[in-house]
Amino acid sequence: MDFVRSFITEEVLNRQYLGNSVLQWLAALILFCVVGLGFIVLKRLFIMRLRKWAEKTETTWDDFAISLLVRTKTTFIVFVAIWIASTVLTLTPRAARISKSIVIVVLLIQAGIWGREIIKYFLHRALRMRQSQGEPNPSLETTLGAVEFILRLGFYALIFLLILDNLGFNISALITGLGIGGIAVALAVQNVLGDLFASLSIVLDKPFVLGDVIQVGPDVGTVEKIGLKTTRISSLSGEQLIFSNAEILKSVVRNYKRMGQRRVVFSFGVTYSIPYEKLSQISTMVEKIIKAQPETKFDRTHFKKFGDSSLDFEVVYFVLNADYAVYVRTEEKINLELFKAFEQEGIEFAFPTRTMIIESIVEKS
Repeated sequence: MDFVRSFITEEVLNRQYLGNSVLQWLAALILFCVVGLGFIVLKRLFIMRLRKWAEKTETTWDDFAISLLVRTKTTFIVFVAIWIASTVLTLTPRAARISKSIVIVVLLIQAGIWGREIIKYFLHRALRMRQSQGEPNPSLETTLGAVEFILRLGFYALIFLLILDNLGFNISALITGLGIGGIAVALAVQNVLGDLFASLSIVLDKPFVLGDVIQVGPDVGTVEKIGLKTTRISSLSGEQLIFSNAEILKSVVRNYKRMGQRRVVFSFGVTYSIPYEKLSQISTMVEKIIKAQPETKFDRTHFKKFGDSSLDFEVVYFVLNADYAVYVRTEEKINLELFKAFEQEGIEFAFPTRTMIIESIVEKS
């Protein structure tokens, strides 16, 4: 102990190295150790506490906080501790500038790591919310993956420019060049970008999802895949139809799977030879036939007009099931029952006919 006291004298403590006394260097070293080790210990304690807390909760915010702490690099903590320790030292303007630049660069790199986690968390949170609603996932995962890539790329580009600016580079010319280059690239790939953003619109706005039966123009089919550029539909005749996403959004899309009911309108005609009594009963007959069918709602039937060769009726009813097979079976049953009822009542369906009247002219002698 006496040896240490004799060695660490006032003269030694005041000895100057690089413009600072040994005492200042010792104080900086102690401050570095305290700050660095303190931050590392606190980081581990927070992670342990949050993990125990996260096991008892259903929220994902605590998991997000844990991921940010885990991604906080020890290198970042070390450089922050060095910068804090350097505040007790007398640095030359050049050394202070270099020290500040290094710390800012390390901070920006760490911010890039945190930003990546933030983007990933919120996009995956949106994906989990959609999954919890029972929606198909493949298309959503593909689109959100592309969005995540674009956001990360833009964020990394911003971090890179800030680093260059902090290092003293003139980024004005670089930003101008990137702007011009970006415009050129955007014009070159505008169709691809249009389809990409259209895919994002389809996934978020949900005009249709996988498995829906839709009609785009004259084509009808079942949605098989919603990709980044195209949507694939299996047509009723069996072949696969491929549409660009932008083309679909520009068209009128009929989504048959979301039909709550089908409105059916049909007409028929009876012959002019029918008696008035039977003609007046037809509307009641049709109404009874439709109301007797399951999953139907009768709307109206009426004697519409005098046709060229028939007395025309119009019928409107609803099938309360969107299934196409149910609709055609109901339609067939109604048609058969209507034919049977007319046959029993002796009512004839009309068909195009033409009556020719020939008059003979007798010459008077």
